[in-house]
Amino acid sequence: MTLYQKSLQDFQKGYLGFATLAIIGQSCLGGAAAMYILQNGTSFFQMIQLAVVVIACSFVNGAILSQQKPKLVFNLIIVSVAISIAAIILNNFVL
Repeated sequence: MTLYQKSLQDFQKGYLGFATLAIIGQSCLGGAAAMYILQNGTSFFQMIQLAVVVIACSFVNGAILSQQKPKLVFNLIIVSVAISIAAIILNNFVL
């Protein structure tokens, strides 16, 4: 069993608790990413990055609140976290 499959199986078993933690965690991570993006200014490039981070976090929150299937929510959480971490790295270390 791969790490993804084992994590998905655990997420499905404890969906209610993990969904609650995911809302809090990815929203905080998205907020940190937004902070790092806005520290570098408000140019068009920063606004595009900010929009992508906000949309990714909103998709996760929307999927959880609209009671989508756990696999979809899990995949959206992974994408949202990856986008937020990439934005933090890009704006903290590269730009």
